[in-house]
Amino acid sequence: MLKLFRYILILAAIPLMAFAPLVQAEAPKVATQVPGYYRTQLGQFEITALYDGAIELDVSLLKNAKAADLQRLLSRMFVGSPKMQTAVNAYLINTGSQLVLVDTGAAKLFGPSLGYVLQNMKAAGYEPAQVDTVIITHLHGDHMGGLNDASGQPLFAKAKILVSQADNDFWLSQKVADGAPAKVQPFFKMARDTAAPYLASGQWATFTDGSVLAPGIRAVKANGHTPGHTAYAIESDGQKLLIWGDVVHSHAVQFAKPGVSIEFDIDQKQAIATRRSLMKAMAASKSLVAGMHLPFPGLGHVRAEGKGSYSWVPIEFAPLPKAAGQ
Repeated sequence: MLKLFRYILILAAIPLMAFAPLVQAEAPKVATQVPGYYRTQLGQFEITALYDGAIELDVSLLKNAKAADLQRLLSRMFVGSPKMQTAVNAYLINTGSQLVLVDTGAAKLFGPSLGYVLQNMKAAGYEPAQVDTVIITHLHGDHMGGLNDASGQPLFAKAKILVSQADNDFWLSQKVADGAPAKVQPFFKMARDTAAPYLASGQWATFTDGSVLAPGIRAVKANGHTPGHTAYAIESDGQKLLIWGDVVHSHAVQFAKPGVSIEFDIDQKQAIATRRSLMKAMAASKSLVAGMHLPFPGLGHVRAEGKGSYSWVPIEFAPLPKAAGQ
């Protein structure tokens, strides 16, 4: 009887041992993030958002609002302490017949936290040599710096570089630069130096408001941030996307209060008017929006929240639709 009782105890212990945790070696931290690209479909167009990185901006750069109101809006979105993180994005559009890049990021013009558009473009399956056209929203260094490599050599060997006539005439003018405040003169030199190899090769070209830059891609006037700051209306099979460049730098503040500008706006009054106009139009049309300084991938919709106030609704992560036959 004693032996039988011991046998029963052994059998009862087996399930407990079977579920006992296994001892495993400690795994080291990987300490890397996923590649910075996100893909979506717009009609027949493939849109790939490319992450250049992020910078931290001081809240004091925001104008036309009380400090307490700014802190309230930033805290409401759990951002802005002690500084605002601001993404830098670019967008690659494969139309099926052309590969079009909208902005190129900063390269290494503004420190180590930016300059990853090229790396993320390659991670997304594309090479700069495949790009047919590069369209620049405006000639600030964080939007055009990635045209060249670290030695100043052009990265887009066969691409046509398209910029607005107004920004071209402003930023590439030595006369305008000489009359500018000393603190902003380096930005003029940055633009001239970056453009130089493409001007020399004949790849640099300008356009005016309303120009069709490629099938399904049209320039939309959005000045104020710079004299020729331009948004781009993308359309395929009736689906629409507006890439609006630097209309917003602080999503936590400027959707709720479009009258808040930022120190980088050359014409503060016009920048505010442009922001209000585009937000109203996008909220009414419910079109998809992309922004260079919206949280990556910077794609989403504008929702009206009352008179003159809006909110940002980012897209949800979604798989691409399967092609026919897959």
